[in-house]
Amino acid sequence: MSNQELTHSEQEEIRREKLTELNKLGVNPYPYSFDVTHTSKQILSDDDLIRDEESNPKTEGVSVAGRVMTRRIMGKAAFFNLQDSEGTIQVYIRRDDVGVENYNTVFKKMVDIGDIVGIKGFVFKTRTKETTVHAEEFELLTKTLRPIPIPKEVENEDGEKVTYDAFSDKELRYRQRYVDLIVNPEVRETFKKRTQMVQTMRNVMNDRGYLEVETPILQPVYGGAAARPFVTHHNSLDMDLYLRIANELYLKRLIVGGFDGVYEFSKDFRNEGLSRFHNPEFTQVELYVAYKDYNWMMDFTEKMIEKIAIDMHGSSKVKVGEHEIDFKAPWPRIPLLEAIEKETGKDLSGMDLDEMKVVAKDLHIEMDESFGKGKIIDEIFGEYVESKLIQPTFITDYPVEMSPLTKKHRSKEGLVERFECICNGKEIANAYTELNDPIDQRKRLEEQASLRADGDDEAMTIDEDFIRALEYGMPPTAGIGIGIDRLAMIMTNSQSIRDVLFFPQMKPEKSE
Repeated sequence: MSNQELTHSEQEEIRREKLTELNKLGVNPYPYSFDVTHTSKQILSDDDLIRDEESNPKTEGVSVAGRVMTRRIMGKAAFFNLQDSEGTIQVYIRRDDVGVENYNTVFKKMVDIGDIVGIKGFVFKTRTKETTVHAEEFELLTKTLRPIPIPKEVENEDGEKVTYDAFSDKELRYRQRYVDLIVNPEVRETFKKRTQMVQTMRNVMNDRGYLEVETPILQPVYGGAAARPFVTHHNSLDMDLYLRIANELYLKRLIVGGFDGVYEFSKDFRNEGLSRFHNPEFTQVELYVAYKDYNWMMDFTEKMIEKIAIDMHGSSKVKVGEHEIDFKAPWPRIPLLEAIEKETGKDLSGMDLDEMKVVAKDLHIEMDESFGKGKIIDEIFGEYVESKLIQPTFITDYPVEMSPLTKKHRSKEGLVERFECICNGKEIANAYTELNDPIDQRKRLEEQASLRADGDDEAMTIDEDFIRALEYGMPPTAGIGIGIDRLAMIMTNSQSIRDVLFFPQMKPEKSE
């Protein structure tokens, strides 16, 4: 047992003593269940539940459960605020209703702020017109052993409200999300909105008849993106496996197999650094639709995300930081090299690698020897263009070197039919007219393998089974990956990816 487990604060010791006393009294501090009939929100929104001796004397009773967040004890009676999953409601409790021992000994002496209790009673209005539950039965459901960090609000000498002891430290909130959700209820709303966003996307794709599927997370060959993987080892098979960096190649196999539209909300893993926009474990939805191209996918994407904004905010306009972002379709469509030339004055089209390195040096782009043309273009775009694209914009027509899984452009030599959706200065989606020529695909992956041999550890590997699948024939196909976490940041006006992840990756906690 560690020293940390042996050492408790004074408040923690007091709560453990109360736990011991409850057991001696024969009160189970951790009962098995409690029958809840109403949430706080349901009670507060339904006036028919309010008991009034003159107008409504026979209302049904209610049963609610949640945490004790405040208490005001007035001798033989008390008020306290009970917080459940939907909000907070006031409870009135009297000794004569719930019993002398239950009130005097259990409620007054053994219950602390943060304890979870169950109440059965009826609803009434106080003299100040506050909807309140009058407790007829009271039961302790969970005795907490750590104090909840409840913020205190007081007025200073100037009459201004000042908050003390707020649970506001960002790192502590991310690390102890369970406490964050208790004391900062607005955080729960962020995650409810995230779920609403995903549900809208799912409904849009289901309504079109696309099939939701599942593909492997552990993969013998990783692919579908330019990223470093996490590697693990399967003991029984005595082989290394990789946590997927994308699910693209498996979903394309399903298009080969005869499905016209498949999608997956997938957890993907990339062995990269942490930032405000990056977590090594993240969520994206990938969609593949047969007989479509990237032009169709742009139309589909802007309409779906516009619907998300309307469903969540009642408007296509969303407030994000200091900006108002309007998702109303159609969105601008700008070729990549044109966007770069507009911001830098440099026309990169037709340049060879040596010429491009000179331009990158002039633009103060940091490079190493492994950089190919695609990597240089990507770095220039990221440095000079991306952050300036606040309104949703499709950046289209990428150089072939940057897109080894994409069909060559039908009319522009050296380019491919690919777009990225940039919004609020960051990529939120990446899409292609998918490459379905197996000979061209093998050549592109072999070029990636050469880049990898030259030191680019994010270059793709050759997946022989995927090429074999293409040799059986994949129809013309459009595909897209949309970053759920980044889109959720925008739709919930969150400043960090950690704000929309329940449990973001953190550095190891320092020992006490």
